[in-house]
Amino acid sequence: MLDPGRELKFAVKAAKEAGKILLNGLEQKLQIEYKGVIDLVTDIDRESQGCILTILKEEFPNHKFIAEEGADLDLLNSEKVWLIDPLDGTTNYAHGYRCFCISIAYSEGGILKAGVIYDPCADELYSAEKDKGAYLNGRKLNVSRTDELNRSLLITGFPYDIRESQVNNLGLFNHIIMKAQAVRRDGSAALDLAYLAAGRFDGFWELKLHPWDIAAGAIIVEEAGGTVTNFSGGRMGLDAFEVLATNGRIHDALLSEISSVPRDKW
Repeated sequence: MLDPGRELKFAVKAAKEAGKILLNGLEQKLQIEYKGVIDLVTDIDRESQGCILTILKEEFPNHKFIAEEGADLDLLNSEKVWLIDPLDGTTNYAHGYRCFCISIAYSEGGILKAGVIYDPCADELYSAEKDKGAYLNGRKLNVSRTDELNRSLLITGFPYDIRESQVNNLGLFNHIIMKAQAVRRDGSAALDLAYLAAGRFDGFWELKLHPWDIAAGAIIVEEAGGTVTNFSGGRMGLDAFEVLATNGRIHDALLSEISSVPRDKW
């Protein structure tokens, strides 16, 4: 692995410290609040976020920070900004389902420069810096070589307003599941993207995500040789409504299937 830059070094440090908090929290009785009908937050989310912000703000006092609990999206295109999800997969975490992670990304003027995703249960740390490659615990990552959609293992997720909105990914899911070898849903977009970078999945799509959900995963996928766009095939902005990420080889085929479903049927 190339010598990591200062931002990546401290992102790794913050993620690992926050990982200890998440592991310890699994043994505790959680304090759970609801931000929506099925959208929850725990006291461990906030403790993890506080830990990450303390470490990064001490080292980078002049940078801006967008963290899930109390996010200010007006800062998104700031010259130096961090995007932090202190616990991606909170519903899984609250139920003791060990599929969750910490996601930390660093961006300059809307361009991703570094990203870290840490799965504390597996002790797997995914990292990337722009133009320096992607790594898992120091081992270089490459996306899969699957080149047929019919033989692809895909992953997706569903938005928190699935009960209220008709644009809830069910239409796309019902269509695409008939075109791929299989489709999974694990409940952590950041880990989904990390697994894609590691070649465990061939493609990922989802709607209505937030910048902190996808920023670290996006740069890790791209640096592992994958492709990340919106559903039109254009550049994925950090404020994207929809995200499509693949190994690159099946990207056009998956784009074609998505475009065949009318937007009001997504």
